[in-house]
This record gives sequence, structure tokens and C-alpha cells, in this order.
Amino acid sequence: MNIGVIGLGFMGATHLRALEKVAGARVAAIASSDEKKLSGDLSGAGGNLGATFDRFDFSNVKKYKRWEELLTDREVEAVDITLPTALHALAVRKSLEAGKHVLVEKPIALDGDTADELIAMARERGKILMAAQVLRFFPMYRQMADLVKGGGLGKIRSATFRRRCAAPGWAPWMKDKASSGGGVFDLLIHDVDFVLHLFGAPEAVSATGRESLAESVDTINAQLHYADVESVTVMGGWHHGAFPFSMEYTVVGDAGTVEYSSLSGGAPVVYRAGAAGEAMQLAEVDGFEEELRYFVDCASRGVEPAMCPPEESALAVRVTRRMSDARQVKGEKVSCRV
Repeated sequence: MNIGVIGLGFMGATHLRALEKVAGARVAAIASSDEKKLSGDLSGAGGNLGATFDRFDFSNVKKYKRWEELLTDREVEAVDITLPTALHALAVRKSLEAGKHVLVEKPIALDGDTADELIAMARERGKILMAAQVLRFFPMYRQMADLVKGGGLGKIRSATFRRRCAAPGWAPWMKDKASSGGGVFDLLIHDVDFVLHLFGAPEAVSATGRESLAESVDTINAQLHYADVESVTVMGGWHHGAFPFSMEYTVVGDAGTVEYSSLSGGAPVVYRAGAAGEAMQLAEVDGFEEELRYFVDCASRGVEPAMCPPEESALAVRVTRRMSDARQVKGEKVSCRV
């Protein structure tokens, strides 16, 4: 399948590196307004995961300075959109109008109604639309979900997800809430999406925290309320200075607890009563490669992405927005009937 990559920032570079290892995928075209990046020099692409990039060989790749022009390329069958968030919805719409399958970096759009409209548009045109909710493809999260959904921890009593990093200095638009949705929305939509994957939609949310984008602080401690799980917490956000990136979870069930922290550098550990902790045997796969491989397979076969359905990605937009808004009423429950 011939892929066009639109946007060559940190995530664009990350996806390009992954696509190099996906059988059946060929990067046929790229789009960026930056001539340096079009030359293959992505050394300036920065992000919160700490990866660095050098040069890519774009000698056999078509280059476009305007992403709209890439969409006119009949050779391109699918596009991978990694533009700034505020451009996602427009780029998805234009791509579908041009007859392309679409993978778009999260979120699909800045609001749920727009996301729903784009999903309906993709269905009407017979095209695959998938949001890059990559957490579903990371083995430390995917295998935990299999454990939970398979009953390996018994009835789940509580789950806590945390994700933190420094406020992004590499992308000034991120601190413009109208462009990014803010730090909590942009960062923790990953964890909200995974909570939806595990437990479905919550009945209500409540939250406390601090939002001061000008001061590089945007934090939250949110409760997602369910009838059948006593406590589901999503917490984290942006912090000062060079605060290190981390992602963590703890899930407690009647038959055991599973704990993970990226700061430890190891696999998740499962703890059971009367026994020492046992580290999970993780599949040796890269989450980004798995995500791109899955999208290419779905698009090639015209099969809906059941592992990462766009409806759940749209719901993640709604719930994360509701969670962020709930912070303004300082702990009061806000209905999540969305």
C-alpha cells in the first residue's frame, strides 16, 4: 500500500521510522512546509518520548510543500496525518474527499461532534479511518488489558493511570488551548482511551487540578465514576522545567494487582496474595510498528479497525474534554452521558 505522510514533526518522524519495518507499506509521498525536513533532515524533530532522529532517505519519495497537493496524488492510497492538532479534522475531511484511507494522530478532532461527522463520512465513502491511539498497541498495556479482560485479576476494584511530562518546548502551538486542547487533553487522552477500552464509558467524572499554560503547568486528578468499579483514576499532566516523561498504571482486582511504571525500565509486575511479584513476559514488539502494521492491514483489506475503533476514539475526545471541564468545578460530579 502506498502511504503519504503529512507532517514531519516528532510523530511524523516516529511513524516514518515504524513504516520502514512494515511489510506491504511504501512511503510514496511526504508533505511539509519545511524544506530542511523535505530533504530528509529530521534532526530537529522533538517530542516527550526522548527519541532522536537523523536523516531519512527521501530520494525515491514525492515531496509536497502543501499537504493539500499530496492529496491529489493518485498513487497515494492512504495518508498518515501527523499535523498539529487543530488541523486534524480539516486534513481528515480533505483526505476522505480525495478518496484516501486515513490514519490520524490522536485526537481525530478537538470536539466529539466533529469526530462523529468524520467517522460517518469515512463509512459513507467506504474508507478506513483510524486514530493513532498507540497505547492499545504497546505490549505493556495490551497484555495488561488481556489479563484484565480475561479475568486474570478477578473482579476489578480499582484502576489508576498516570502520565506526566514537562510542558512541550518544541511546539509553541501546544500551549495555545484553542490549537491543542491543552496539556491535560493532549496528554491524558491516551489514558482515558485505555480506560474506555477496559471499562467502557463512565457515568460521570469529577476532577481537581491546576491549569496555567502560561506557567507551563496543566495538571489533573480525575475520577471516572462507574457503577461496577469502585475507583478509576486518571492523573498527571504538564510540569515545570525538564520534568521527565513517565507513564504508569496500577490495576487492583480480587485475585491480584498489576503495576507498571516506565521509569523502572521493566515489564509490568503481577502481585498475588502470598506470592512474590511476577514480571510479565512481554512480546518483543514496538507499539508504533504494531499500530502502523495494523492500520495498513485494515486499509489493504477494507476491514474496520476493531482493535482501535474510531467511535471509541471519538468518545475519548468527549470524555477527556468533560474531565478537563470538570476540573473547573473542583471535585463536583459532572455527568458523562455523552
